[in-house]
Amino acid sequence: MSVVAVPGSKSVTARALFLAAAADGTSALRRPLLSDDTDGFAEGLVRLGYRVEREPDVWRITGRPAGPAVPEADVYCRDAATAARFLPALAAAGHGTYRFDASAQMRRRPVAPLTGALRSLGVDLTHEEAEGHLPLTVVAGGLKGGAIELDAGLSSQFLTALLLAGPLMAEGLRIRVTDLVSAPYVEITLAMMRRFGVEVAREGDTFVVPPGGYRATDYPVEPDASTASYFFAAAALSGRGATVEGLGADALQGDLAFVEVLRRMGADVEIGTDATTVTGTGRLSGLTVNMRDISDTMPTLAAIAPFADGPVRIEDVYNTRIKECDRLEACADNLRRQGVEVATGRDWIEIRPGTPAPATIACHGDHRIAMSFSVAALRTPGTVLDDPGCVKKTFPGFHEVFAATRAEWGV
Repeated sequence: MSVVAVPGSKSVTARALFLAAAADGTSALRRPLLSDDTDGFAEGLVRLGYRVEREPDVWRITGRPAGPAVPEADVYCRDAATAARFLPALAAAGHGTYRFDASAQMRRRPVAPLTGALRSLGVDLTHEEAEGHLPLTVVAGGLKGGAIELDAGLSSQFLTALLLAGPLMAEGLRIRVTDLVSAPYVEITLAMMRRFGVEVAREGDTFVVPPGGYRATDYPVEPDASTASYFFAAAALSGRGATVEGLGADALQGDLAFVEVLRRMGADVEIGTDATTVTGTGRLSGLTVNMRDISDTMPTLAAIAPFADGPVRIEDVYNTRIKECDRLEACADNLRRQGVEVATGRDWIEIRPGTPAPATIACHGDHRIAMSFSVAALRTPGTVLDDPGCVKKTFPGFHEVFAATRAEWGV
């Protein structure tokens, strides 16, 4: 049994950075994720004039309920979708001109549902090149608020950005949602807003956010459940055991539900009050599973699926096609490179049992593809990643930690 030190949650760290920046006072974020995405988010706050003091285990952010401290800024969001989608909403609550750009990878990903909603709230916003994509410029004059309708079927991040900004609006915000993917991530947002002093009401498909702002707080960041999925999957695949402390029954992150998928496949799973353990039993059963709410773990399951004793069919994951890459096709292509029989549709993938052959895995610059197929390499020696360094986005030390865990297991 190995106790794996998983770094802080990317999702929680990004939300905490926004909330701390918007709050009245100085907040302390404890054990935040140190990665390219969160570094880019924190640097974006600095560019907007917020005071951010960073030590390895605690970041202190001095908030400004009135918005950015500078009248103009140019913010580069790197590959980070959270920065590219949350920071424009934060900036819109201030007064000034703020430009947001990002990497070529992030420029390809949509922001249209968010920017359309901001425009409906009266924000002067311009897409400089392709409509609905970065780069964009926000000419901010504060946010009055009101009632809007939002399609969050491509990403829950659009809804989260608006919810987070709602208390900064003079009249608050009512958001009627017509579709929603990755709903557990919205629950993270609501729980964290509550910790910073704002209670959001829900009336069916409508979220009601009161005005009034946030209060600073001391906030501990729990380990990243999506990252933990690689170690849990590795335990199930290798017949070993992995424990992640700090992720238990009260964890905020919905991606912890991935262990229930592993349980259905035959692994032993124990979820305690402050830790979760997965132990492999030497078998993996095929299954059909809807992963709409935990789609970031889809590649984890897809990579180990050939080792199941029957087909593995993953459904309702269309939104994975607009992540860092088209993850559905990336998984299918890499599995075919390994000689595995795969079929895909608009929002599903089905993987037949097989013995994957060593191959070079095309990571497409996507951290989740790299980490998922690293897990599968436990049973396929000779697997090579064409871009192992892309894990820096969320877990720069992944390969070292994974190698140490393998050594401890003796596999």
